Amino acid sequence: MKLEKTTFNNYVQENVFDTIEKYNLINPDERIMIGVSGGKDSILTLHMLHKFKFEKNMNFEIEAVCIDEGIKGYREEGIKTAKENCKKLDIPLTVYSFKNEWGYDLDDISDIYKSTCMPCGVYRRYLLNKISSDKNCDKIATGHNLDDEIQSFLMTFARNDQNKFPKFSPRLEKIHENMVPRIKPLWKLPEKDVGIWCVLNDIPIHNEECPYSVTSLRSEVKLLLNKIEEKEKGTKRNIFKSFEQTFNIQQKDVKLNVCEKCGQPTAISPCKACEITEEIKNLIAG
Repeated sequence: MKLEKTTFNNYVQENVFDTIEKYNLINPDERIMIGVSGGKDSILTLHMLHKFKFEKNMNFEIEAVCIDEGIKGYREEGIKTAKENCKKLDIPLTVYSFKNEWGYDLDDISDIYKSTCMPCGVYRRYLLNKISSDKNCDKIATGHNLDDEIQSFLMTFARNDQNKFPKFSPRLEKIHENMVPRIKPLWKLPEKDVGIWCVLNDIPIHNEECPYSVTSLRSEVKLLLNKIEEKEKGTKRNIFKSFEQTFNIQQKDVKLNVCEKCGQPTAISPCKACEITEEIKNLIAG
């Protein structure tokens, strides 16, 4: 059966626009920072927010930031794709690297931790917030799709990490003056539909898997869910509906302090980024 482009594009747009409007993700006169890796999810987020702004005639600003972790032979293509899409949409892009901030690339510390994704995730979140805060942005838009949310939910559930349950929402509230809240416009859009949209519309994306992703628990959970979905269609959607209806934990109950070393918001001081940085410095010096 041939996929009709206009019908599919309308479906994707309605899905994303409905999430934005239903959960009030964007308000007039806000400045939205989009985290753009060059991959399909962040690129679709970039295009949808740009389209939403002009089709809804809403006055808000869009900027983009691409974090360069320093993964040789991988990140260069993502940065190229991010620049290409931002230029096409006339959206200002900031590229900032781990090297700029800490003096080393992810490749330099890849053998220190069992999963390289752990320090990478901590550092990426740190820089996304720091750069967005420095630029006085009101919100950070990420490309988390329905599959991402299901994976994160199951990982959090398995680890009994109750502090993270409030994050399962398309919109996170401002819980600290220096913490820029996140929004997830693709929250109800399946990952496969993101990929289809990019192919149908001939949108340039960086379509390679990160070479370090195989070390993560997320990679294993993703493979497991895809196998189950093949046998039992609708499993992912059912899991999504389950946690959407069950885990309604108030975000205002989460209390943040300030890191004694870097001044960024954190639950426990020093923050995880500073803790990891200290560990790495000691290992390199030793």
